Amino acid sequence: MKPILAFAALCIIILPLSGARVRQQENQSSHQATIAAWSNSSSAITSREVEKFPHTDQTNNQPAKTTKPQNEPAAHAMQTAYPPLGKLVDIGGYRLHLYCTGKGRETVVLLAGSGDFSFDWSLTQASISRFARVCSYDRAGLAWSDAGPTPRTMKQEAYELHALLKAARIHTPTVLVGHSLGGLIARVYAAQYPKEVVGMVLVDATHEDTTLMYQGKLVRVRESATGKPIPPVQTMQSSPPQPPTAEDLEQFAFNQKVFGKPKTEAPFDKLPASIQAMRLWFRSQPPNAAAEADFWAEELQEMYLARAKTPYQLGNIPLVVLVTKPVAGNPPPGIATDEWQRINQEKRQQKMALTNLSHNSKLMVAQKSGHHIQLDEPQLVTKAIRQTVEAVRQHKKLLP
Repeated sequence: MKPILAFAALCIIILPLSGARVRQQENQSSHQATIAAWSNSSSAITSREVEKFPHTDQTNNQPAKTTKPQNEPAAHAMQTAYPPLGKLVDIGGYRLHLYCTGKGRETVVLLAGSGDFSFDWSLTQASISRFARVCSYDRAGLAWSDAGPTPRTMKQEAYELHALLKAARIHTPTVLVGHSLGGLIARVYAAQYPKEVVGMVLVDATHEDTTLMYQGKLVRVRESATGKPIPPVQTMQSSPPQPPTAEDLEQFAFNQKVFGKPKTEAPFDKLPASIQAMRLWFRSQPPNAAAEADFWAEELQEMYLARAKTPYQLGNIPLVVLVTKPVAGNPPPGIATDEWQRINQEKRQQKMALTNLSHNSKLMVAQKSGHHIQLDEPQLVTKAIRQTVEAVRQHKKLLP
C-alpha cells in the first residue's frame, strides 16, 4: 500500500495505519528506519535531524580480523563506489566498519544518530584525535558495514559495538559520545558493560520518554509498547538478516519517485565535498535487508521504568549533556501552535534532565545549532569531549 502523507522536510514517509512498513530514503536497517520515521529530529522537532580523514588505520598495533563473512548472501557485502576509511572487522560472520585515529589511554567512541554514518563525525574526529584515540563506526547495514542479525534492537546494537571493539583490540576504558539515537545506545552499552565506560557525552540525545510525530500525530513512543518481550541478542546462526522483499524494494522505488534522488541539505552541506559525495552515494542505495519486527517502544518503556527506580544510572562518571537552544519552529499540519511549543519545551527539558544520569555531570547549550551539533558547532562538541577526557584522566569533577 502506498503512503498517503509525506513530510519531505523531515525526510520520512508516513504510512497508512494498515501496518505498511515505514521506510526512509537512507540506506539503513528497518529498526533504524522506524526510529527515523518517528521523526526525532531535534529538541525543536522541525529541525533536520574540517579536516579530511587520512586513509590510515590506527585501531591497534596488531591487525584486526577482516575476514570475509561466512554468510555473504545475507550480509550485504556489496561493492561500494568508495573504499572504507577504516577497517572491516569480523564480529561473527559479518563485518562492521571501524575507523580509528589518534592515540591515548582512553578510547573515545562516536555513536551516530539514526540513518547517519561514521563520516558524519568528520568535523570533530580529526580534532579529537589530537588529544585522544577516537573511533567512529557504522552500525550493521549502514555504509560499508554488513547487514547483521535481526531484530535490530538497541541491546543488539550495544552488543555488536562491544564485540567490534573487542575484535579490533581496542583497549578499554571508553568514553562514549552518542548523538540522537546513538545516545540511547550509549546508555544501553553502559548498562551492559558498566566497568568499561568511564565517561559519556550526549549530543542532543533522544530521551526515553520522548514524544515524536507519527502518522500525522504526536505520540509518546514508549506508550505504544504492547508488552511483547524484547528478544535476546542474536547471531548470524540464530537469526540472520533476510534479503529485501519485493515490497521493500517497491517502497524504496516509490520513495525515490516521490522525493527524487537524495540531495545534500543543511547541515550536511558543511561536510567536505568528498564526504558529501560519499554520503549521497550511500543514501541512494536500496535496502540491503528485509524489514523486521520493531521493539523500540518496548525498549524505551523498559529504560523509562529502570530509570524511575535508579535515576543516577551512570554513578559518578563524567557526563556532559549537549542541548540546543529553545526553538520550536512552525507546527506541522494538524498540530496547534501552543501544543507544538509545549511538546518542544518538554523535549528540551527532558534532554536537559539527562544530567541526572550521573552525579558528575555538566550541561552545555549550543546556541547556533540544530539537531546535528557536531556539524553546526563541531568545536563545542570537541570541547565537551576534551573536558570529559580530562576529568577521567585527572579523576576530578567536571568544571562548571
